[in-house]
Amino acid sequence: MKILDWYILKRYLGTFGVLILLFIPIGIVVDLSEKVDDMIENEAPLDAILLYYLDFTIYFANLLFPILLFLSIIWFTSKLANNTEVIAFLSSGVSFTRFLRPYIIGATIVCSVALLFSLYLFPNASEGYNEFKYAYLKKGRETRITKDVYTQINDNEFIYATNFRPENKSAQNFTLEHFEGEDLKFKISARRIKFNDSTYTLSNYLRRDIGEREDQFVRKSSYDTIMPFDIEALTPVNYIAETLDYNELNEFIEQEKKKGSGLINTYLVVAYKRWSIPISAFILTIIAVSVSAMKRRGGMGVNLAIGIVIAFGYIFMDKIFGTIAEKSTFSPLLAVWFSNIVFSILAIILLRKAKR
Repeated sequence: MKILDWYILKRYLGTFGVLILLFIPIGIVVDLSEKVDDMIENEAPLDAILLYYLDFTIYFANLLFPILLFLSIIWFTSKLANNTEVIAFLSSGVSFTRFLRPYIIGATIVCSVALLFSLYLFPNASEGYNEFKYAYLKKGRETRITKDVYTQINDNEFIYATNFRPENKSAQNFTLEHFEGEDLKFKISARRIKFNDSTYTLSNYLRRDIGEREDQFVRKSSYDTIMPFDIEALTPVNYIAETLDYNELNEFIEQEKKKGSGLINTYLVVAYKRWSIPISAFILTIIAVSVSAMKRRGGMGVNLAIGIVIAFGYIFMDKIFGTIAEKSTFSPLLAVWFSNIVFSILAIILLRKAKR
């Protein structure tokens, strides 16, 4: 790697790192100022608060990573352009494509680190962040569906409950139906079901076995048995997909597909974003260099203004199409990658213009 590559690469990574280190404390201060009253009111312990802000740092950095990367590239590249360093590089016989090489190397490093965070580190931070939020900041708000729970637990069995209480692992008006093909073979119902370590206790238990001529009934006031499901899996918390690493999330999505979950699109959006956001580092890098490599009237301020508009346009489009996919039948894959596709086209157009 030549001097030019090291010179730009150090600025690429250094400016991005400094920008993250500047924005994270600001984010923590703003968040603390908004939520300190709730923390005091709900008596959040100090160690839980410290862990929350550790998780918040990772959560916040992952959330703002594209816009911070984009602005950092525009910042230092605009400085190079204003100091006529870009002109000096290109005048020495270096092509614009060759000038881009250290930027692409930097984007590769950032993308690799972002993938590591997105696939494995971010889920743990998200779990701690959300658990603290619902325990101390949104106390009393439901984190999952608890009324009229209906789900398929495997290929043959369906369960239903009118009132699920995750805090004590119980449910009211429980029903389990077992099918073989399209035929109902037996049905279990109970006024209440409660999980006890390894077994379930069913109150007012009734089992009905469907016969060819007549049905068989078994009634008991209380009955302990083993059930083919985990009561926690009846209705996962609404942020469950964010808390699972890449392999766990894929397994979870397959299980939810078998159950016929209505939240599949939401889970798929989370899964696809694990890849799309880190990959955006390459697209945003090319756009940022193409926009800021030219010396403009108005200096760095004009480049930053253009950059902010483009960056927020990217974030806005990403959020809009992600929400559309979650709330409709629109393809989650297309929704998540749509902003990358559109901005890839923009990157090609701006790159060709910059080369001239």
